[in-house]
Amino acid sequence: MFGSGNLGDPFNDRITSTKSAIIDLGESSPREFSYATLDEMARDAARALTRRGLKRGDRVAILSANSAEFLAAYFGIMRAGFVAVPVNFKFPRATIEFILRDCGAKLVFCDPPRRADCPSDIAVVCFRDEGDQGFDNFLDRGPFETIAPAADEPAMFLYTSGSTGIPKGVVLSHQSHVWVAETRLGGQNYAHHRFLIAAPLYHMNALALSILACAAGGTIVLLPQFTASAYIEAIGRYRCTWLTAVPPMIAMMLRERALLDRTDLSSVESVRMGSAPVSSSLMNALHHTLPNASVTNAYGTTEAGPVVFGPHPDGLAQPPTSLGYRHPMVQLRLVDGSNRDAVQGELEMKSPALMLGYHNRPDLPPPFTEDGFYRTGDVFRRDDNGFYYFIGRIDDMFVSGGENIYPGDVERMLERHPDVGQAAVVPIDDEIKGQKPVAFIIAKGSHRPSAEDIKNFALRNAPAYQHPRFVWFVDGFPLASTNKVDRGALRRLAEERLAKADHPPG
Repeated sequence: MFGSGNLGDPFNDRITSTKSAIIDLGESSPREFSYATLDEMARDAARALTRRGLKRGDRVAILSANSAEFLAAYFGIMRAGFVAVPVNFKFPRATIEFILRDCGAKLVFCDPPRRADCPSDIAVVCFRDEGDQGFDNFLDRGPFETIAPAADEPAMFLYTSGSTGIPKGVVLSHQSHVWVAETRLGGQNYAHHRFLIAAPLYHMNALALSILACAAGGTIVLLPQFTASAYIEAIGRYRCTWLTAVPPMIAMMLRERALLDRTDLSSVESVRMGSAPVSSSLMNALHHTLPNASVTNAYGTTEAGPVVFGPHPDGLAQPPTSLGYRHPMVQLRLVDGSNRDAVQGELEMKSPALMLGYHNRPDLPPPFTEDGFYRTGDVFRRDDNGFYYFIGRIDDMFVSGGENIYPGDVERMLERHPDVGQAAVVPIDDEIKGQKPVAFIIAKGSHRPSAEDIKNFALRNAPAYQHPRFVWFVDGFPLASTNKVDRGALRRLAEERLAKADHPPG
């Protein structure tokens, strides 16, 4: 299935096929790329990178919205024995530069809107640019023999924020994600599927599904980014059969009732949601809208991949809020203190998909136990039938719209404002985002900035999803017995203030 065991070569015997591999909806009119064309682009990108004199194991970054060129470059980088580094383009420019420097990128593939975010001293190839730095002129046409990776040879780095807020590069091998794709296929024929992908390709959610779709011989219907209307229209127009999304995307889709009512959604056979908790109300609404579709509430991590849970071996129906039963090829345990067989505790797991480690982070203790289990930092509960349920994070991290938010990271950013003395950030529940951040501020000196000033400062200095949706000024914070800020008390205060705002007196 994968040529020479290389993750960049999933097309097998379809390299001459005229079947559509990708329908790219990122331009004014759709662009279709056959398997033969996609394979040729990946091959020619591999040749061109090798011609540049890069050495095996060198890192090559991709800073771009979703496109066929993104996937061609991604596959080509790995075919040539280099390491692909997709970068979250929603990060501030300084964070993007940090990632490019940290991974030691020798070259960056980007799209035109992200060209200005690339450091001037790193070589750039720009998608859909007809000039000398354009992708088409970069390609070196001709044959290329895919590199056979060594055991545990890195295929990609995926950067994810850590508890310190500093992005850390998760090092993933060819073998780990070849195993993921082959395990998810499980000998089944998915070639008829049209996979709708709108989540960003720098996230594991979309990237792993793209690999699966190509290995299966299906067709990817690719949106440059998610909007509810474009997502619904793509389902109807291109008869998509397989949807993957984070729950907030589905929630926004379900709010477009008029468009849903006039769109034929009967083609949808499978929906896979992950990267954030799924509520029972959202699951019920989705079943009502797509009554013929199988809906999976999935779980995975960048460090350990998306193969964790599966169906019950006795055929028991999966409860709506459960993530499923332990996958037969994965070892799981719930740890509560010294009890490694708890019914509720931190999820630890072991499988062939585990990362090799974090790149260039000797300051971080490896998140592995002595016997090789990955400590997820997520708390789960297991019921009497063996189904698992997500409870929450061990630390203060919360998820907003599929993005991890660490309060301390946002607080440090807010405290750079010249009129902010101290900031405390807590999450509040939101039906679309799952949760969203709010901030309590102690002003510095006598001058008190406005709430809008604080929000705009955050939007200028951090990803948009981190900005506090509500800002309240206080004279002090409640403290716990440890003299740390009592975040539980602040969250309750936030809920009280929102309830009063929803029900003003008189």
